[in-house]
Amino acid sequence: MLAQIITLAICNGSIYALMTIGLTLIFGVLNIVNFAHGEFLMLSLFSAYWLTTLSGMSPYVSLLIVVPVFFLLGVLIERLLIRPIIDKPFVAQICSTKGLSLIMMNASLIAWGPSVRTVRANFAKSVIQFKNIYIPTTHIVSFIIALVALGLLFYLLQKTYVGKAIRAVSQNAISAQLAGVNTKQIYGLAFGIGIACTAGAGVIMSPIYATTFAIGQTFSSLAFLIVVFGGVRSLTGTVVAAFIMALVEALASFYWTIHIKDAVMYAVLLIILLVRPTGLFGSKRG
Repeated sequence: MLAQIITLAICNGSIYALMTIGLTLIFGVLNIVNFAHGEFLMLSLFSAYWLTTLSGMSPYVSLLIVVPVFFLLGVLIERLLIRPIIDKPFVAQICSTKGLSLIMMNASLIAWGPSVRTVRANFAKSVIQFKNIYIPTTHIVSFIIALVALGLLFYLLQKTYVGKAIRAVSQNAISAQLAGVNTKQIYGLAFGIGIACTAGAGVIMSPIYATTFAIGQTFSSLAFLIVVFGGVRSLTGTVVAAFIMALVEALASFYWTIHIKDAVMYAVLLIILLVRPTGLFGSKRG
């Protein structure tokens, strides 16, 4: 039973990592806390649902549509809403992104109502058995897609000019600008990539989790918890923290009750912050 729990936690951890890494990237580069992060996840879940329902395509095929569209949406929102407040007081940033969150959530409620919707993949009920471990096929597919997406993101950041420019702006925007980097362009790209990662996570989650207009609030809290746990500017820390928190969530739900899992996760976070105030891999920004 323990092996079963750990296996499913690893699958969920990969989804959590992809869901959260965009939040870390945006904060690390733009120094903006995106309180609308969960609502982008919610919209991607609805996008997968409607594409699957109206066209009959697999939710995983809809990735080819949803991810590019959300990347462009992120670039547009950065240009219209985020860029004007980058140098403004932190309270202005909070009000802007939180306001965007409320607008997106209530617009979704008006457009689609409070009904719960589910996406059905062709193999939603199939299970793969490995010895005494049973893994739903949807979890395996989501795990593979999430790992591939995370690998591509780290390759982009480590091996390409755009990635190196993003890391340079993250470390010191002024120095990067003096070196010839177009910081405004990088801000747009980083925000777009962060939203695209979130959208990808939403699509691969759609056959596993039911979709409602308020689901973004639930996963937004989890995303912030993971970011703080791993270190608010560390992509590696975010990935590690996502797997740890997925395991803590699974163990707490099984050995105690699902209603206490959030309290256990926050208790683990508080213990880590007492030892490492900046998180597992966090460091102060120079």
